[in-house]
Amino acid sequence: MEDTVAQTVRVRFDIAYDGTGFHGWARQPGLRTVQGVLETALETILREPVTLTVAGRTDAGVHARGQVAHADLSAQAVATLRDRAGRCPGTVLRTRLAGVLSREYRAAMAAARSSTSGTAANTAGANNAAAPAGTGAAVRLNVPRGVSDVVVRQVRKVPADFDARFSALAREYTYRVCTGPADPLRRHDVLWWGEEPLDVAAMNAAACGLLGTHDFLSYCKPREGATTIRTLQRLDVVELGGGAGQQLLIHARADAFCHSMVRTLVGALLRVGSGARDIEWPRRRLAECNRTGEVVVAPAHPLTLENVIYPEPEGYAQRAQQARQRRDECC
Repeated sequence: MEDTVAQTVRVRFDIAYDGTGFHGWARQPGLRTVQGVLETALETILREPVTLTVAGRTDAGVHARGQVAHADLSAQAVATLRDRAGRCPGTVLRTRLAGVLSREYRAAMAAARSSTSGTAANTAGANNAAAPAGTGAAVRLNVPRGVSDVVVRQVRKVPADFDARFSALAREYTYRVCTGPADPLRRHDVLWWGEEPLDVAAMNAAACGLLGTHDFLSYCKPREGATTIRTLQRLDVVELGGGAGQQLLIHARADAFCHSMVRTLVGALLRVGSGARDIEWPRRRLAECNRTGEVVVAPAHPLTLENVIYPEPEGYAQRAQQARQRRDECC
C-alpha cells in the first residue's frame, strides 16, 4: 500500500483580509469566518475536504495583510490544476480562488442587505457557503465584480515539515490610533481617540518595560491548558506625519501572542499616553501576573496582522519541534 503522506502535497497560502465582515478567523457554525469562507472556496474548486492550519487566529474585526496558512491537498487534486496557458498549479488555484471568493463576497453583501431590510431570512454567507444567490442585490449595491474582502496573494508548494503555526519565528502586528477629527473613511481600521493628544514618549518608555520573555497572564485571556509565557520582541509607538491631529502606529512583535494580548498591551499604553496611569504601571501589572479589570482591551478593528516570520526551509522542522516542546513544558 502506498504511503499516505506521499499522496498529499503541503501547500502554503499567503492571505490578506478586511476583518470587518468576519466573525474572526476560526470556523463557527452559522457565522461568516475567514477560515470557513476559504475552506469552502477550496473545497468548491478541489472537490475534496480541506482543513487550514493558520499562523494567527485573529479575532472578529481584526484585519490581516500577511496571514499564512497551510493545508495538505491530495496530489490528485493538485494535478488537475492545469490550464491551456500552462501555468503552474499554484497560479491556477489562486486565480480560481479569486473568482469564487468574489462571488461569495457579493452574495454575502447582498444577503446582509436583505437581512437588514427584513426581506430575506436566509443569509447566504451564514454557513460560509460560496453561494451565488443574491448577487443581483449585490449589483444594486454597486459591489464591483472581482472584489472580495479576503484575497489569497500567493499559493505555493512547501516541504511537508512546514507548519504555518509552529514553524513561525514571530508574528508582527500594527495598531492605528489617531487624535483629532474622525475620518469616516477610516472608521474600519483606526481608533479615533478624541481631541486630546497622547504622550508618545511616555507610551514608548512604558513599552520598554514589557519587552523580553515573561508570563503575560496580566495581558491575556488565557485558554485552558495553554501557556501565557511569551517573548515580546518589539513594542513601540511611531508618530506618522500629515493630517490633523496625531497619527500613531503601534508595532508589536512576539514569538506568539496569547488571546487578546496585543489589544490589551495597546490598552495599557493608551492609559499611560492619556495620563491615566504612570510609566511604570504596565510593568507593575505584568509582575502581578493576574488579570483584573484595570487593564482594558482596546477595540479590535484598528489591529492588523502584518507579517509572519519563518526560518529558512531547513529550519522548519526544528522550529516546530521547539515551539511544541515549549508548549508542553509550560502547560
